[in-house]
Amino acid sequence: MRREPSREIEGARGVAVRASLRRVAVLARHNALLRRRDPAHFVSYLVMPMVLMLIFKGMLGEATQAVTGLLVMFSVLSMADVANASLTERSWHTWERLRSTRAAVPEILIGKALPVFAVLVVQQAALLVYGVLAVGMRPAGPLWPLALAVVVWCFVLLCAGTAVAGVVRSQGELSTLCNIAALSVSALGGALVPFALMPSWAQAVAPISPGYWATIMLQAAVRGDVAGTAGPAAVLAGLGTAAGAFACWRFARGWGRSSAL
Repeated sequence: MRREPSREIEGARGVAVRASLRRVAVLARHNALLRRRDPAHFVSYLVMPMVLMLIFKGMLGEATQAVTGLLVMFSVLSMADVANASLTERSWHTWERLRSTRAAVPEILIGKALPVFAVLVVQQAALLVYGVLAVGMRPAGPLWPLALAVVVWCFVLLCAGTAVAGVVRSQGELSTLCNIAALSVSALGGALVPFALMPSWAQAVAPISPGYWATIMLQAAVRGDVAGTAGPAAVLAGLGTAAGAFACWRFARGWGRSSAL
């Protein structure tokens, strides 16, 4: 007969969980302070799409395409800010100091990720509200599919940005990679022009782009299409989980040391 864990073991597990949560909370507060001290990226990636949404609305004559497309494009650009949250540990020579503490790699990454995740959610929520009030987008049906879409897409950006931080070696590499990714993901994903207007070869390769799934997910959420939101959300959640697992593996393997990995 299976024996129940003793109270001592349960107590020890509870202490370990509380200690882990405290370490994550300390790291999150520290990184939130860093975000507040340098809001430049947040402001620029909020103002620029607001201006372009009005222009694209006039060009395309369709508010939902303009709002969701530019939201996807500039949120991919925000990956640079996500990756920079971890990459700065190299330039500050503090990664090894963090690794010498009791905090495990997942705790460090979660502590860094939480403030950035909050920034991404606020950014996208603000753009959607602006799209409704200023651009003329009209969501139909319940709002929870739209909230789900925002959370899933922010999760993907967070995991992908952290994974990128574990690969690049400099701020220059990071900037180049994120700029190329933003244009490629947006263009191939149908974020800049409606999918039906894209060349046939682009339509064929579009599903390899996370921007494709993000765009159709957000547009389905705006229409109130729950099934159309859930399918792409599942695909993106899988991609985000894979990217997050790679990031944990990469950082635990010794990212940030002076020697080659």
